[in-house]
Amino acid sequence: MFDRIFENNKKWIAGKLSIDPDYFTKLAKGQHPEFLYIGCSDSRATAEDLMGVQPGEVFVHRNIANLVVSTDNNLNAVVQYAVEHLKVKHIIVCGHYECGGVKAALNPSDLGQLNSWLQTLRDVYRFHQQELDAISDSQQRFDRLVELNVKEQCINIIKIDHVQRSWYKTGYPQIYGWVFDVRSGKIKDLGLVMEKEFASIRSIYDLKPDT
Repeated sequence: MFDRIFENNKKWIAGKLSIDPDYFTKLAKGQHPEFLYIGCSDSRATAEDLMGVQPGEVFVHRNIANLVVSTDNNLNAVVQYAVEHLKVKHIIVCGHYECGGVKAALNPSDLGQLNSWLQTLRDVYRFHQQELDAISDSQQRFDRLVELNVKEQCINIIKIDHVQRSWYKTGYPQIYGWVFDVRSGKIKDLGLVMEKEFASIRSIYDLKPDT
């Protein structure tokens, strides 16, 4: 198995150099991505492939069920670096249909170490339980929770101090909620208007000092 991976790496290098002999020289000079992508760790949902972008074009963070948890130091470090140092203009939270983490939230069971992580996702279900429980078709309910989870994680992004400071100063980053449909390969833009979403909770989460 590993022999195949290293052979693929050689072919990948050769392919890049055949197009641009200076490809890796340029790559070594640094990164200037305009996008921060927060997605699921699922092996079927790789950011660069589904977006059709090249190395250096997107800064990536992935975890189970694409969660934005306030106490996750890893996530917060990624967001701070992306916003304050890389100056990304766009933050994308991308979930995907057929997500195992979302399925676990719909079907509660004791999952050991995963319990504390999935608590955030189960809270999303609780916030929207009336809507979700009214959906009789189990697949549609599953898909809808995927979408609602993306929306809630986008809202969690707005709560982060690094994001708010940059947002008020420059108007960036802009925040987008997407869902990758593993059944078709298409990306679905949920069409969230985050300024409107934040307006409804601004009195609770706004960190901008009074002027």
